[in-house]
Amino acid sequence: MIFACFALAANAQDSARVANNATIRFGYLSYSRALQQVRGYDEAQQSLLQLRTQYNAEMRRVEEDFNRKYEEFLEGRADFPPSILRKRQTELQEMMNRNIAFREQSKRELANVEEKVMEPLKTRLREAIALVASRQGFAFVLNTDSDACPYINPQLGQNIGMLVHEMLAGELKQLDTPR
Repeated sequence: MIFACFALAANAQDSARVANNATIRFGYLSYSRALQQVRGYDEAQQSLLQLRTQYNAEMRRVEEDFNRKYEEFLEGRADFPPSILRKRQTELQEMMNRNIAFREQSKRELANVEEKVMEPLKTRLREAIALVASRQGFAFVLNTDSDACPYINPQLGQNIGMLVHEMLAGELKQLDTPR
């Protein structure tokens, strides 16, 4: 019985020593920089820029229409009978409300399109990060964007930006081949 207690105590101390000596290794990278390296990123950004440009041109057009009507209203305001004045004020208010609604709808639509266009690229990047992390034996990978990690111990963490870039460029071997 005494030997059993000593054996359990010795085993517990050995386990604690192993746990204290075990270090967790991790990787880190700038997710936004890595995303820019995914094949198709430039084309996606170009397509989003074209769409933004179209929406901006339409917003400028409706603003110019509104401004033109408002100037006409201001020029004729003194000469309008009260009923025409109220009618024109109502028209201007409705036009302004439609323009605001269009601007908000445009922002939502652009955000939705951006999400749909970028999702396959982000999926590919996440898969590359996961594969590199798995091959390197990392417990996790930190995203260093937005100064989220002001200090990373270089003995415990490894910048995997280049490895992910190589993975995305197809320079590393088959996706399922362990290191």
